[in-house]
Amino acid sequence: ATVTGAARDSLLNICMDAKHHKKQPGPEGKLYGQCVLWKDNACCTSNTSMEAHQDQSYLYNFNWDHCGAMPEKCKRHFIQDTCLYECSPNLGPWIDQADNSWRKERILHVPLCREDCEQWWEDCQDAVTCKVNWHKGWNWTTG
Repeated sequence: ATVTGAARDSLLNICMDAKHHKKQPGPEGKLYGQCVLWKDNACCTSNTSMEAHQDQSYLYNFNWDHCGAMPEKCKRHFIQDTCLYECSPNLGPWIDQADNSWRKERILHVPLCREDCEQWWEDCQDAVTCKVNWHKGWNWTTG
């Protein structure tokens, strides 16, 4: 069975039901830095795009430098990933239900171009983290 045009379009112009996403995608004139790619039709606001570039961002209360300074060449891949997640209106095919207090939906199994994957590895192979899984097991008692 082929996906009808209407069904396909409905997957390619929506925003996730998550913490910082707009209800509907639309133009955002002033997206910041690496998020600018989505300015014509974005699920993120200008403020969210700015925060995506901060080392200690209020978006998830997460610091890229949690185990020492992450090299800039590596960090840019995580910033790009954050911009894609926050801003893209075209993630519909990969939206999945999430059982979190802070979001109802997430994305899962989004394809990554081989060249991007290899560049990400190349740029981050000397960086360190002190966690096996960034999605769980943090001690939040100190904020």
